[in-house]
Amino acid sequence: MTTTKIGIITVSDRASAGVYEDLSGKVIIDTLHKYLTSNWKEVYKIIPDEQKIIEKTIIDMVDHQNCCLVVTTGGTGPAKRDVTPEATEAVCDRMMPGFGELMRAESLKFVPTGYARAS
Repeated sequence: MTTTKIGIITVSDRASAGVYEDLSGKVIIDTLHKYLTSNWKEVYKIIPDEQKIIEKTIIDMVDHQNCCLVVTTGGTGPAKRDVTPEATEAVCDRMMPGFGELMRAESLKFVPTGYARAS
């Protein structure tokens, strides 16, 4: 029986430096274990918010770790410092328009800081 691999990447300068514990990546892993009934295992990384590192990590998870899905979490929100969207788009063959908006809308039900404020 084959084990499916799912990549979970937390993009956070502070969590990757050990300033605080990554909770969002762990919640994603727990949620996937709760809802997925097929045999799978996580490939989990915490990395800084650097475009080249994000790109290399996504590529490694798909091309070398054989992940069939990669989920990203974290980042600094809609700020110049957050380059996760650009890094993801740079290495993806196919984008899913609207999916990110759906995820952000759903997160507002649980995390009040999940919205963009005009500065």
